[in-house]
Amino acid sequence: MQARQIFSVDTWFSVGARRRPQGIYYWVFTPFALAIAVYVISAATWVIIDPWTLAVLFFAGMSALGFLTTGATKYADLDRPAIVDMVLAALSIAAGIYFAVKSAEVEQRIALLDPLSNWDLFFASVVFLLTIEITRRTTGLGLTFLVLVFVAYNLFGHHLSGVIQHGYIDYTHFIEITVFTTDGIFGVPVRVAATYAFLFVMFGTLLQACRGGDFFFDFAAAVSGRQAGGPAKVAVLSSGMYGMISGSPTSDVVTTGSITIPIMKRLGYSGRLAGAIEVAASTGGSLVPPVMGTAAFIMVDFTGIDYRDIAIAALIPAVLYYVSVYAQVHFRSLREGFTALDADKIPGLLDTLKKGGLFFVPLAALTVALLQGYTPTYVAVVGSVVVVAVALVKKHTRIGIIGIGKVLVETCYRMVPVAGATAAAGLIIGGITMTGLAGKFAHVVYGITDAQLLPTLGLTAALTVVLGLGMPTPSAYILASALMAPILSQLGVEILQAHMFVLYYAVMSALTPPVAVAAYAASSIAEDNPLYIAVLAVKLALAAFIIPFAFVYGPALLMIGSAWEIVLAAVTAALGLVLIAAAIEGYLARPLAAWFRWPLGLAGLGLVFPDIEIMLASLAVLVVLFAPRALAAVRRRG
Repeated sequence: MQARQIFSVDTWFSVGARRRPQGIYYWVFTPFALAIAVYVISAATWVIIDPWTLAVLFFAGMSALGFLTTGATKYADLDRPAIVDMVLAALSIAAGIYFAVKSAEVEQRIALLDPLSNWDLFFASVVFLLTIEITRRTTGLGLTFLVLVFVAYNLFGHHLSGVIQHGYIDYTHFIEITVFTTDGIFGVPVRVAATYAFLFVMFGTLLQACRGGDFFFDFAAAVSGRQAGGPAKVAVLSSGMYGMISGSPTSDVVTTGSITIPIMKRLGYSGRLAGAIEVAASTGGSLVPPVMGTAAFIMVDFTGIDYRDIAIAALIPAVLYYVSVYAQVHFRSLREGFTALDADKIPGLLDTLKKGGLFFVPLAALTVALLQGYTPTYVAVVGSVVVVAVALVKKHTRIGIIGIGKVLVETCYRMVPVAGATAAAGLIIGGITMTGLAGKFAHVVYGITDAQLLPTLGLTAALTVVLGLGMPTPSAYILASALMAPILSQLGVEILQAHMFVLYYAVMSALTPPVAVAAYAASSIAEDNPLYIAVLAVKLALAAFIIPFAFVYGPALLMIGSAWEIVLAAVTAALGLVLIAAAIEGYLARPLAAWFRWPLGLAGLGLVFPDIEIMLASLAVLVVLFAPRALAAVRRRG
């Protein structure tokens, strides 16, 4: 590598090159990844392992695989790991073996009372440094820098003054909490990655390998391809359905966007608009039950709420999100005269259902298992088994034993960034716990917002988006929920509403400029400026920035309340979001004047918030706006 590349800012702020081993390396890494997958499935389903040891072995295996398959920089050799990669992988495995052997002793020891040996300190320090490096390689310097700030605060915060000062914490104290307890690296985030998250990623990978992703795209094309703006609507529907099972905005953009973006561009969409539609549609997939994303599984452990209840609560907001995006795409397509998808690209609905309709069965199985109250682990296993069973029915969807093995290996590769991000998040959570930062932070927030709910919600939203810039969604959610969710709860917001509020803004950080990782993924396909794509994506995803405020003030949108309250809130919110979409795009049956768009948008906003007085005022505004048009139409007919 040239010196200019090594020392460039771009090199160190980007993630490392992801390599897929070839030749002899393939035959070495593949069995290793397969062994990790078998261990995770076994530990999550029938082998009983204490939580700390489970997290240790998972992190050791995934970090070793991460160092072997992720280069130190984006210019790293894609064909073979460097010597330093092999050394770091060996250290990961060595640390895992050491702590596995010591696990019984660690279980019995009393933190901060029983002394640590020199070997304990050595391997714990190795784990700490490996966590920093695997985080940098897999997520970039954004999250890594944040981790280092928290580490510095832990070790040197006693030198500060005022409310953020804490007591002296020496290195041994820090490393003991960080590594030898479940409050640090081997805490809830890594444990969730090693159980629910891995199994649901495996489910999505299986569905894709069996060509379920192809079916969802064809189904979306058959349903909406003949309408105005057909390609864009296909992107919205297919990306939403694929994102529902993948739980990753970036991978969804790359997978479905590689098909939808070029088609939209060919039919007259600008690169930035095509990319923005794909980004907005893909990002929302992480909010759609029954799968959602890794952050939702972490919410289960953080809140103690059953995953079933979280998935049920997420249903109406997810539907509203896609109603809003679809409406904006529809109105813009009418305004700009975008046509339907090419006829030869539109499959017949019946033929599509005959070829792949059985892929709805795994989603139905997931939903039924959730409603029956089974654990997320069991639900993911049931879904995966049903996918394999359904795939056996058609010859072109069968994958066989070797195919299943490849799916397990691919799942491990996909989980490497998640493992790095969750380990880093655990490091941050441990620091917050040690220093009591959450309580100190609440004092600062109340000083800014005067303990008023609306400004506190606004600050929470802004902070979550800022924390999530360039950071994986689980990490953004973990950090924001640790700092802000308790503050919202103290102001009377129920725990489900508080954490769902944080989750929405953590997900939206993936498309929010200036970083907008999903927009950068789309830019390479759309061949346009990622910042322009991100700005347009925010406009299209505006509902996701409004809905969280609505369900905090009106929990009926989270299925909390009577059936009448829930139906009324959902219907009025959907109508309000459609009106907001029309106001944004300046089109509703015909072009709208600027003076008409503002009151229309405000009336729509009033309908989203489930308050009777605001709702009636909004309806009155709509009557005033549309009465002249209605009278004119009656006169013309008369």
